[in-house]
Amino acid sequence: MTAQKSIVRMWRGGVRSEDAAEYVAYIDRTGMREYRETPGNLDAWMLTRDLGDGTTEIVTVSRWQSIEAIKGFAGADIETAVYYPEDDRYLVERDDVVRHWTQVS
Repeated sequence: MTAQKSIVRMWRGGVRSEDAAEYVAYIDRTGMREYRETPGNLDAWMLTRDLGDGTTEIVTVSRWQSIEAIKGFAGADIETAVYYPEDDRYLVERDDVVRHWTQVS
């Protein structure tokens, strides 16, 4: 990670643990790819955490040069999550609101 000031965008959802590997591969091909291909994206990660109850939490984290760059990915309403056609098949829980932070150090 660089020291460049940026906007950090985070989203979370949950899938059945038995579907986690397939969903991770799906999101890598869709959302993560779109993050990385959008001008102004600095980098992006996907995190997983097995909750031990049959579900796995998924978190995506991306860093952006500006709010305008995020709009290039998410559209004018950057607070609303972006979903893909197969998300409904996998997600058992989801945050429809995306959170943004300013990286300060």
